[in-house]
Amino acid sequence: MSLPHALLGLLAVQPRSGYELTKVFEQDLGRYAWQAGHTSIYPELNRLAESGLVEVSHEGARGSRTYAVTEAGRTELRNWLLSPPRQTRVRNEPVLRMFLLSALEPADALVVLRTIAENTDASATELRKVREVDPEGPMTGAEGFGQLAAEYGLRQYEAVRDWARWAIERLERETSAHPS
Repeated sequence: MSLPHALLGLLAVQPRSGYELTKVFEQDLGRYAWQAGHTSIYPELNRLAESGLVEVSHEGARGSRTYAVTEAGRTELRNWLLSPPRQTRVRNEPVLRMFLLSALEPADALVVLRTIAENTDASATELRKVREVDPEGPMTGAEGFGQLAAEYGLRQYEAVRDWARWAIERLERETSAHPS
């Protein structure tokens, strides 16, 4: 995923200022999907405007600008969303940690796995509350797609939690059968 596409998507939902976009990234989007701060958002908005993908739709006090996506921006966003994700360099710290767990004593590996199970269970509980707001509501529009994203995240957390519990069970069984 790229910041330009994230900005295009947010602006396709509704025109916003750089400040408003920064606030969106400070909330659930930044917490669960993609982080970006004002130091990267404002330069990217300028590049998108220079490329004709967004335009300033309103200028306010103290030089504030509201940006809107152009037709070219909508086309770029649509093409990106409909194309399969590119394989990029993999840098997945949680998976790397799992590969390296064997460097720990089994007791320490169990601590790591229990922490993963607890943290993902807590995160799943948070997202379950988001989903409970309107579990059968529409799945279109900004709120609907937010619910789709929440359900996706919820299922990911539940899968990781269940995996961690499985790994704990296996490791406990193996260490009790072959104590050091």
